[in-house]
Amino acid sequence: MKESVEERYLAFIAEKISHSAEPILFPPPVYTSMQGKLLEFDVKEGRLKNRFPILKEQLNPFGNMQGGMITAAMDNTVGPLSILIGPPSFTRYMDIKYCKVIPLSLENIYVTATFTHQKKRQLFFSVSVCNEAGDELASAKSTHWII
Repeated sequence: MKESVEERYLAFIAEKISHSAEPILFPPPVYTSMQGKLLEFDVKEGRLKNRFPILKEQLNPFGNMQGGMITAAMDNTVGPLSILIGPPSFTRYMDIKYCKVIPLSLENIYVTATFTHQKKRQLFFSVSVCNEAGDELASAKSTHWII
């Protein structure tokens, strides 16, 4: 029987974090509470894509997904990618650009993180948040510091 994308992903992550001195919660509780779903990952290409439903609990007073929740979806995508492609690191900076509001009616957002390059102890990523049609709703540049 062919292994699913999620099974391959979890096996790859398990191998990467098995050597950690500290226990690592994976998937992170915040990813689970946001109901994230892995859609694809490619270690060689340095890319990971997740889908997140837009939940009522994540809405701002105007009925749109709150900016912090959009950022959390980005961080919940780039963080696991950083585990897949490099040594242990943490998010040092994330520069976010919100392009369009994300109403509940969209139902889901699609977040793609891509590793762009490494410079000494820094890992650099780009992140894109899109609707199902592929229209960009938000983007970010993320810098991680290797521990």
